[in-house]
Amino acid sequence: MKSLLPLLTTLPFLLPTATSKPVAPKTPYFVLAGDSTTAVQAANGGGWGNGILSFLRSPAAGVNKGHNGATTKSFVDGGDWDVVKGLVTNYTGAGYEVFVTIQFGHNDQKDTSGVTLEQYQTNLVNLAEDVWSLGGTPLLVTPLTRRSFTSPNVAADSLHDQRLLTIAAASASSPPTTYLDLNAASLAYVDAIGETAAHAYNLNPDDNTHLNAWGSVVFGRLVADLLLEKVPALESWIVPNATLSALIADGLPA
Repeated sequence: MKSLLPLLTTLPFLLPTATSKPVAPKTPYFVLAGDSTTAVQAANGGGWGNGILSFLRSPAAGVNKGHNGATTKSFVDGGDWDVVKGLVTNYTGAGYEVFVTIQFGHNDQKDTSGVTLEQYQTNLVNLAEDVWSLGGTPLLVTPLTRRSFTSPNVAADSLHDQRLLTIAAASASSPPTTYLDLNAASLAYVDAIGETAAHAYNLNPDDNTHLNAWGSVVFGRLVADLLLEKVPALESWIVPNATLSALIADGLPA
């Protein structure tokens, strides 16, 4: 089985607890911006956001501002982005290093969104540059895969264009922005574990898009591990779970 992420030393599985003092010089604060595949678990949505926040080592902290049904346009037009920018301003002013994850695509690709592929990329660039201008650090995240399968170990690559345009936006922003390729990593993982195991993470039995509480932890761990690959300086602020990371890396159900 090909590894999906670097394998960590196996430890007994426990949900994260804060036990040791971080050594990084500046406390991080995370603001999660996105659609329902980032958002808090609810009747009609739920994503990886709360999962990654559960791995933060205090006093690092964060808030999940994912919004069900949001696009890169509606998130701005509806006022959610103003809230995010206010948080960036407040927490950078309080001395935190603020990171803003930005993950959209599921709703932008719908015919009813009014967002073309070109506009989708431009909107992501604008969001990233807003964060930079406020003294924060944006992290563009390619969209979480859907768990709709065309065969037992092949999930549909339904967000292919959105993945590529998110990566392109990361390069196009000024300055360039770090991206986390959650789409590729989550697609590889669900392909590896197969349809039945992947559907164990569904918010509801027939919901192949949103995550239940445990799915949030699993895919939140995946995002955390992707983040540490790109920003290793955050290691002291993210509680490891080597068993869970190893299961994901080895393509095994968690």
